[in-house]
Amino acid sequence: MYGANTHMPFSVHDNVDHPVSLYAATKKASEMMAHSYSHLYNLPTTGLRFFTVYGPWGRPDMSPSLFAGAILRGEPIDVFNQGKMQRDFTYIDDIVEGVVRVLDHIATPNPDFRTDAPDPSTSYAPYRLYNIGNHEPVELMTFIETIERAAGKPAMKNFLPMQAGDVVATYADVTALKDAVGFEPKTPLAEGIEKFVAWYRDYYQAA
Repeated sequence: MYGANTHMPFSVHDNVDHPVSLYAATKKASEMMAHSYSHLYNLPTTGLRFFTVYGPWGRPDMSPSLFAGAILRGEPIDVFNQGKMQRDFTYIDDIVEGVVRVLDHIATPNPDFRTDAPDPSTSYAPYRLYNIGNHEPVELMTFIETIERAAGKPAMKNFLPMQAGDVVATYADVTALKDAVGFEPKTPLAEGIEKFVAWYRDYYQAA
């Protein structure tokens, strides 16, 4: 969502008009369509921005599963931008907890909303946006090392340039979420990865 914005941490109050991938642009479009419905039909809508989710039942084509599987099989992993990246890795249980809490917190109009200085995260309509992230960026190489320790095997790394449409770092400001529902993700990376790798071994019958 935050695209070319390099101001950290990423806040829901930041402008997100400069996506760097079509994937991000479609997310922006979905939020704008939701706001239109809130405006036209007084329909409460809430947008949630997840930050690098990992854990059991994760998509097999995403880096946590790709890394864990390759390391356990003794195969090389692709490490983009020479490993010089940071991600706000967020454990799935924290994502679910945030979603459940927000479900019970229906969006309402912001009485202090100013049309001459609009806040992207709220509206005169019943509309809200929240980040759900661990608010702790982790170096990609640290993430890989954590998987290596949980797997008990070293990774063979294939270092590559940055992919088009990618960003160097992500970092969630979760102040709005904490203020609204009294929750912020907090699962340490080592704990989450340990649970994830144990699940991966069992589900895929990996050595």
